[in-house]
Amino acid sequence: MVARLLQGILLELKDKVPFILGVVDAEGNVISCTELAYIGEKVSATEDFFATGLEEGRYDSYTFCRLKGFDSSDYAVFASESSSNAEIICKVAAVAITNSKSLYDEKHDKSAFIKRIILDNILPGDIYIKSREMNFPGSQLRAVFLVSVTAGRDLEVAEMLGHSFPDKKNDFVITINEREVALVKSFDSVDNDEHIKVGKKLDKTLAEAMEGEYVIGIGSVVNQLKDLAKSFKEAQISVEIGKVFEEDVTLLNFENLGIGRLIYQLPATLCDMFLSEVFRKGSIDSLDEETLFTIDKFFENNLNVSVTARKLFVHRNTLVYRLEKIKKLTGLDLREFDNAIVLKVALMVKKYMKSRERYS
Repeated sequence: MVARLLQGILLELKDKVPFILGVVDAEGNVISCTELAYIGEKVSATEDFFATGLEEGRYDSYTFCRLKGFDSSDYAVFASESSSNAEIICKVAAVAITNSKSLYDEKHDKSAFIKRIILDNILPGDIYIKSREMNFPGSQLRAVFLVSVTAGRDLEVAEMLGHSFPDKKNDFVITINEREVALVKSFDSVDNDEHIKVGKKLDKTLAEAMEGEYVIGIGSVVNQLKDLAKSFKEAQISVEIGKVFEEDVTLLNFENLGIGRLIYQLPATLCDMFLSEVFRKGSIDSLDEETLFTIDKFFENNLNVSVTARKLFVHRNTLVYRLEKIKKLTGLDLREFDNAIVLKVALMVKKYMKSRERYS
């Protein structure tokens, strides 16, 4: 991290200084430089400079200025010129580097802190103490958005999120693993469903670059830091439920998951018991693809026989025949609302159980 941070600053200065500018460690190794060929070389005068204990100085044909804020190692800015002009530029570069590192450390520490919270790896009391130490607002509207992608694309997603949500002080992009990246977004208010708008913006950004190889889960908006773990868990559940019940949907909001959210929380033994009670042995497996498609269309059209027949391009009597066949196989008449609800839930439970077998 240190070398990358320093190199970025020095490359911005390259065309603005008439000499070589770089950073060396206490042994004189050049770790960053305006001239890339010098990286890894040694500046022999460095050790003499550090031996004096001074903050700045000129040795041989070089000018040095020590860097502050690097706890584990000593570093200094150097210029390949011994002059008052080089001394001023070294001082300015040192201030720029020190300030940049301070900002990075603050952001990095806060990101690590947020990650511990959403993964539930910190005690509630410690959250309060740490947030006070870091001058981090404890009471603020926030929500967690979780992006699940194909393996190995986490860095790509993290970079896109960083560009789309550049407020580094209030918004945090956190890599969870090689498949998941979380966005912790702050809000001034949630009027007009602001968090849903953010989800749609995120969905549009990823759709243009990833062609559907992702799922976004939205957790609920919370007002306390300690509740971010709850929002993150809800976002995770949204992603998992989406993969089971909404395979073609890329954006799922925990608050709108409906029956799927209820089924997801049922134990497997209860699901098996429900299926065995609703269906006669083997009857649910006797429903072929055409029958299942008919059932889906019947549900989509609010149990309306005429509309469903029209959408299926079949005669009304053909659809009635199919419904009678379903009634014979399952004992459930889908034209009756209560029976339709039972079959709808049962099919979702069956789908859920298959997904458990697939991922177990």
